[in-house]
Amino acid sequence: MAECKYNRVLLKLSGESFCKPAGYGIDGPALESVAERILEIARLGPQVAVVVGGGNFIRGESFSQTTHIPRNTADYMGMLATIINACALQETLEKLGQPTRVLSAIEVPAMCERFIRRRALRHLERRRVAILAGGTGNPFFTTDTCAALRASELDAELVVKATKVEGVYSDDPEKNPNARLFEKLSYEQLLKDNLRIMDHSAISLCRENNIPIIVLNIFKKGNLLKALCGEHVGTLIC
Repeated sequence: MAECKYNRVLLKLSGESFCKPAGYGIDGPALESVAERILEIARLGPQVAVVVGGGNFIRGESFSQTTHIPRNTADYMGMLATIINACALQETLEKLGQPTRVLSAIEVPAMCERFIRRRALRHLERRRVAILAGGTGNPFFTTDTCAALRASELDAELVVKATKVEGVYSDDPEKNPNARLFEKLSYEQLLKDNLRIMDHSAISLCRENNIPIIVLNIFKKGNLLKALCGEHVGTLIC
């Protein structure tokens, strides 16, 4: 195995990574599969931070549109969902022997620590996987934006957006069989063409802080390791 090119990386996981395709909640085998891949890259050498989504339980924006619950409250409910996912991932990683800490932007002291930049850096330096939950702690911001923000705060050298597709396509590959997979994109092209793989605010933050993004299929065995060792996998945005 080649050496890792990075000292510190941030992995962005969608809530859907924790359940079966088109499923809901947390599926044990899916959770273990994700944990095993994180364990692989942690053993490779880099310091690893993880931002988790909560879409397997609730998406604040869409939930507020179909109920009488205002967007502010719905978004906070989504933040709580990310903490559920983070704690499940922590317990699974520690069962596999990987020291892990959950740090949340909203305070839930019975379950996790409060996110403080210096504390998160200390955990990373001690080779603990730092799972960052609770989004940014504010409504109207997605966990993609949280990932870009935390990567900037923690001086991460790479953001890996882990998905169930191979990378960024010119169109939805499930609807258009002729959709083209991009090997490399600039931040500007991604924004100009409105390719909806991440929020514009997240892309802009990464661009301003010169943090490259790799979009890949986390469920394809070896993808994460290859990406961190400099091999071409998925789509590189820089």
